[in-house]
Amino acid sequence: MSPSRFDATRVLITGAASGIGEAIARRFAAEGAAVTILDLDTDAASEVAAEIKGVATTCDVSDLEAVRAAVEATGRIDVLVNSAGIAHVGTVEHTSPADMERLFRVNVMGTYHTMHVVVPRMVAQGRGVILNIGSIASKIGLGERFAYSMTKGAVLTMTLSVARDYVRQGIRCNCICPARVHTPFVDKFLRTHYADRVEEVFGQLSAYQPIGRMAQPGEVAALAAYLCSDDASFVTGSAYDIDGGVTLLR
Repeated sequence: MSPSRFDATRVLITGAASGIGEAIARRFAAEGAAVTILDLDTDAASEVAAEIKGVATTCDVSDLEAVRAAVEATGRIDVLVNSAGIAHVGTVEHTSPADMERLFRVNVMGTYHTMHVVVPRMVAQGRGVILNIGSIASKIGLGERFAYSMTKGAVLTMTLSVARDYVRQGIRCNCICPARVHTPFVDKFLRTHYADRVEEVFGQLSAYQPIGRMAQPGEVAALAAYLCSDDASFVTGSAYDIDGGVTLLR
């Protein structure tokens, strides 16, 4: 970790009030970046921002005008990280139209909205970096993740399109595709659905990764920091797996 790698770099991160987004925000701040957090959870976002000496803005990424206002208030953006997202468990039979719409609006339209607003600013600057948080669900079939997989597939292909369309205008765009990451969301999910056997199910979720555990948010943040830094200046249009061997062995 370099305390000055992102000096004078202004970073906008969605969904950074908790989990992977929070870890990325903390990593960037530790390496000198000025971080702005966009999140619906005002209190949690404000707490993280205060600790990293950043800025928190309450924003629903599924609302284009809210995103536009937040971006305009932020000013220059050198790096955009799209981490905001929601999950859903269910097959096509057990995914309601409302479920499908909800995931589409947050995971797909939310990513589109930020890029739609930020990319023209990066074009005007002559440079910029975009990192989208995808999932191994965009590459392999995961059980009972119909709607979620649909959205992460869209995130992957949007990443490739932006990388291709703006490579000659100084903009790099990549995505990270994690397997399971041990976040507060996982702990809450286990307490809610498996209260009588949390430890057992946690072990099953961990064993799904051939390496024998889930990723830690900080490990994803370390890869994010690399991809958004000048160390990765020759990397664009790539989808990096960070999955403990899941895609390798399936």
